[in-house]
Amino acid sequence: MRAYEFILAKRMGETHSEAEIVDFIKGYVDGRISDAQAAAWCMAVYFNKLSRDEMAALTKAMIESGDRINLSAIEGIKVDKHSTGGVGDKTTLVLGPMIAAIGLPFAKMSGRGLGHTGGTLDKLESIPGLTVELDRPRFVKQVGKIGLAVVGQTGNLVPADKKLYALRDETATVENIGLIAASIMSKKIAAGADAIVLDVKCGRGAFMTTVPEARELAEAMVHIGNSFGRKTAAIISGMDQPLGRAIGNALEVKEAIATLTGGGPEDLRELCLVLGAKMAVLGGACRDAAEARLLLEKTLDNGTAFEKLRLLVQEQGGDVAAIDHPERLPGAARQEEVLAPSSGTVKAIDSLALGLSGMALGSGRERKEDSIDYAVGIVLNKKAGQKVNQGDSLATLHYNNDVRLAAARNRVLEAFQITREPNVSEPPLILGSVE
Repeated sequence: MRAYEFILAKRMGETHSEAEIVDFIKGYVDGRISDAQAAAWCMAVYFNKLSRDEMAALTKAMIESGDRINLSAIEGIKVDKHSTGGVGDKTTLVLGPMIAAIGLPFAKMSGRGLGHTGGTLDKLESIPGLTVELDRPRFVKQVGKIGLAVVGQTGNLVPADKKLYALRDETATVENIGLIAASIMSKKIAAGADAIVLDVKCGRGAFMTTVPEARELAEAMVHIGNSFGRKTAAIISGMDQPLGRAIGNALEVKEAIATLTGGGPEDLRELCLVLGAKMAVLGGACRDAAEARLLLEKTLDNGTAFEKLRLLVQEQGGDVAAIDHPERLPGAARQEEVLAPSSGTVKAIDSLALGLSGMALGSGRERKEDSIDYAVGIVLNKKAGQKVNQGDSLATLHYNNDVRLAAARNRVLEAFQITREPNVSEPPLILGSVE
């Protein structure tokens, strides 16, 4: 089928065959299909959607556009996790060590932050000396040795997705469930894991703002994963307020360390236990979620998960002393408190506004080439459902630049909605699951 006919078919709402999709994506990667034609097709998909079979075919086409990682040299069922992106989401830093501590190999390729959502690689790189650039032999060897590695995408992995995503970003076609699902799952499947757990964020600080949208995306990704023979499940988690209390790279590493040593925010600990239990069952380490939860709780309470983080940092060239003594991690030169203008109860916290405020302070990037400041960020002192008195500190801003502070200060204050209404509760953390 010619590109013109392929685009026209989707514009008219018709369904593509697998062969047609594979040929179109191959043509786009090798230059036979122009950016203009690919953009036109993405727009047609945006309005007319992809069927489940078309999503799987697109995933296959993108996987076949490049290399695949073979993890067969590592014993056991290899597990992986993906989050669709949120504010304060440092679950990989806690979850990976927990999973490795119960004997499941955790082999993860992560991304950098872009926009208001933070990236795991940026958080890890706030640890002095640590590298996330491991070649494949070293990546596989490390997972085999300590059960854990978190690295950047290596080599020629899913080049079609890189090219297509950049085009979608320029043509306002990112927010399409079929394209999102194929993009995420092509990378997860190409990375070689046997079992995949997806954390689909839902709420004001997520790409999916409603539960029906989040569930549709979760179901699409689970269907794709299972169709490729991967054990796949999804948890839908709330992002109507940031996860945990820390927003910003080194600040989030400190919070992850606190969680791995038996403390940390309750919501972060709980989400890691829920996701971890799902991974433990899919990976065959436990019979059910209740057994898995008990096993995972032990890793947090007895220090075995924390020891796995230390080994990860050591193997990837980082300064282990900064993990043992988190005060040695990068710290901002100055701090400022954001004070409550009135008394009452925190009714809601705008995660998106806080994510953008963190960016304004320098903790995130608008473009891939932007540099970030590992030390800056925001620590929440109050969360939704908590009582406040006028003058209480709602949040602490960690900053190095007065101009950046001015851009963030008012937005942080406006992110907190304080009410005198009775019976205000914290928004739910777990909104559903898909298997």
